[in-house]
Amino acid sequence: MRSHFELFDLDPAYAIDSAALDQSYRDLQALVHPDRYASAGDAERRASMQLTTRVNEAYRALKDPVQRAKHILELNGVDVAFETNTQMPTDFLMQQLEMREELEAAVGKKDSSFLDGLRKKLASQQRRLEASIGESIDARKDYAGAVELVRKLLFLRKIEDEIQSAYEAIE
Repeated sequence: MRSHFELFDLDPAYAIDSAALDQSYRDLQALVHPDRYASAGDAERRASMQLTTRVNEAYRALKDPVQRAKHILELNGVDVAFETNTQMPTDFLMQQLEMREELEAAVGKKDSSFLDGLRKKLASQQRRLEASIGESIDARKDYAGAVELVRKLLFLRKIEDEIQSAYEAIE
């Protein structure tokens, strides 16, 4: 099976050309979309559906920083083991604990402006981590070192979801 990058004719890099990915996606969709095969035989329609699904899954994976990094690491023989390896540095876990406590306090006070501040702080941390992941993967080819960074980004994503839920809870 071809990699997601090969499917879209892109270099396998964390720093991705979003415009090129979007254009390649549109081009592929135009070729394989089931509407083009509406009057075709069952086998062709089924193949079109499978290809469309593959293109959509690959596109979503490359658009998402965590999934893109995971794909690159897997292509380079590194198992990220998100489900089984949950160890994180103590200082990072303490920061996450503090942020969750701040989140709880904001919900208790129904303070959306505080949630706005938390969201900005979190977005800044995510951008820094994404830059570090890009440096680790693209510049240094330190795939093993990138795993912890990607796992940290995944942790931040969970907090981002919790912040979104907090907005909904205080409305």
